[in-house]
Amino acid sequence: MAPLRLSALDADDLAVVSAAVQDALVAVRDCAWLKDEGRFVLLLNRFRWETGPVETTEHSRTHSALVFNEVTAVRHHEIPLGEPDRMLELLAVVQEAPGSVTLRFAAGRAIRLEIGRLACHLGDVGEPWATPWKPAHPVE
Repeated sequence: MAPLRLSALDADDLAVVSAAVQDALVAVRDCAWLKDEGRFVLLLNRFRWETGPVETTEHSRTHSALVFNEVTAVRHHEIPLGEPDRMLELLAVVQEAPGSVTLRFAAGRAIRLEIGRLACHLGDVGEPWATPWKPAHPVE
């Protein structure tokens, strides 16, 4: 299967990107706002939801880059910025209102991006690797 490449220019596109990055792992140090470029970048360890039992009996992960352009401000909620090695579990990426995108993480953590317009790109980098672990969430 070819590396995943997705772009999001509206809320519907972003929902597809969000599904692709659900349960991705990211170190705090791998979240960067490149203020001068107006870009926010996350380097992810992404669970490959798009490969299912039809494709293979194994689960897999891959490294991916999630990039947001036209970012004018970044706000953090409960992100341990002083702990660069802390791993965060990305649960969803949502556009709740025009002009902002929220990255929701486990444990009530979040990053809100103020944006001029939605321009998001997701791309896999490197080769995927097998993992015996499939993320699971309790049903509430």
